[in-house]
Amino acid sequence: MTDLDSRGFHIVGYFSKEKESTEDYNVACILTMPPYQRKGYGKLLIEFSYELSKFEGKTGSPEKPLSDLGLLSYRSYWANTILDILISIKPTGDNEKAQITINEICELTSIKKEDVISTLQNLNLINYYKGQYIITLTEDMVQQHKSAMDKRLDS
Repeated sequence: MTDLDSRGFHIVGYFSKEKESTEDYNVACILTMPPYQRKGYGKLLIEFSYELSKFEGKTGSPEKPLSDLGLLSYRSYWANTILDILISIKPTGDNEKAQITINEICELTSIKKEDVISTLQNLNLINYYKGQYIITLTEDMVQQHKSAMDKRLDS
């Protein structure tokens, strides 16, 4: 990925991808150059890698281990992507709660199941209720996410 200014094109970042990964990696290496970090380019590269996975009809995960900054970036991307889906699902009928399975989240996002589960656990959204695991999203969480999204759009 490059950026264009009055002096020409400058490399912002890149990622590499294996054509066939036995480990279901959708990214082997991802890098945003230091002067361009914290400007949204890393998120764009992560998002693009998952769009490629969607196009391929696969779920994927970055090659592990991730760097500290890489882990923070991926956790942020996963959390925002999953919360967007959870907030957008609608109940199927009157007086019913909205329902979605972890497998459906994986299909919609192309995020590997283990990453979806760990993200839901990190966000404290998985609860054990009447013999099964359920995802619980409170109104406070919805408002916090929407507020954070509005701040990102304004900057």
